[in-house]
Amino acid sequence: MRTLLLVPLLVAALGAATIARAAHHAADNPPAGTNPAAWNPKAAATFLDERADWWAAQKFAARDHDTYCVACHSGVPFILGRAALRERLGEAGIAPSAKRLLENVTKRVRLWGEVEPYYKGEIKAVESRGTEAVLNALILAPENNADTRLAFTNMWAEQGKDGAFPWLQFKLQPWEAPDSVYYGATLAAVALGLTSTEYRDSAENAAGVQALKKYLQDQGGAQSLILRATLLWASTKLPGLLTPAQQQDILTEALAAQAEDGGWSLGAVVGTWERRDKTPLETRSDGYATGVITLALVQSGARDHPQVKRALAWLVANQDPTEGHWVSWSLNKQRPATDRAARMMDDAATAYAVLALTGL
Repeated sequence: MRTLLLVPLLVAALGAATIARAAHHAADNPPAGTNPAAWNPKAAATFLDERADWWAAQKFAARDHDTYCVACHSGVPFILGRAALRERLGEAGIAPSAKRLLENVTKRVRLWGEVEPYYKGEIKAVESRGTEAVLNALILAPENNADTRLAFTNMWAEQGKDGAFPWLQFKLQPWEAPDSVYYGATLAAVALGLTSTEYRDSAENAAGVQALKKYLQDQGGAQSLILRATLLWASTKLPGLLTPAQQQDILTEALAAQAEDGGWSLGAVVGTWERRDKTPLETRSDGYATGVITLALVQSGARDHPQVKRALAWLVANQDPTEGHWVSWSLNKQRPATDRAARMMDDAATAYAVLALTGL
């Protein structure tokens, strides 16, 4: 299925409400023609490398056998974004921070029967195994080697009868909430799309792929926009996941929700959710929502659509000129910009912004 065929089908988005934005986190509304090449990939790479190194060194991230937790918020988007930056920057070799993460994941995949799950306890151990199995497969998928196949074998062993995978539940959005099970399933689909076609379509994967597709298709209509965007992204990687009409529905929905400044607010696209401290969700456009949704739209073949150009322009205009990152805000409580959890949102926002801007 060639998603480029969707471009002529795009419809004009509905009018979007004007969204207020804080001066220290956002620039003036960028013109639709802003050059996506005008951002700073080197600064983004430096930020992601430093954050990956920081995470790997934290005691709370450490696990047995001298390994560490990959982390939904940092490790997965980091490894994908960093690979895109390596190509963009013409780097000769893999960055040390990325190499460390790959070695860590490879070790845990090889020792799958020996390493302890990320979290202990009857329920959390099951959730941990399912979550990690998907993340490991996604991280190793582009390597396309024996460890990749072993990671997928581990992943299929964790798949439930419904086609999804057990997922960590800490009542935290956007990665550890009840609907994050669907997020995990979309990542499994992306992983399949990133490995070789020959392996993906092999007989050993057929039953698992079919069950995964059915789950994503059956449950897709009930998901929030941010999850439907990840579904759209996954559908550009895994052939046959969605029909062109289903992809078009998500494209139309996403464009209709775009803010006047060209971005999207995670608080507005995550669905019904309440912060623990009862403070209102942020309504400003942010790097995570804009990065994920723009990535999905670009991958679907809509890069030249005027609204997608405005989204890319928003990303260019809102890269922090000092640290090279993009900002997002916690969905779980109001946090200062320097808070550890707040910075983790920036990690993911930066990686997805990079993926959207590089088109990878």
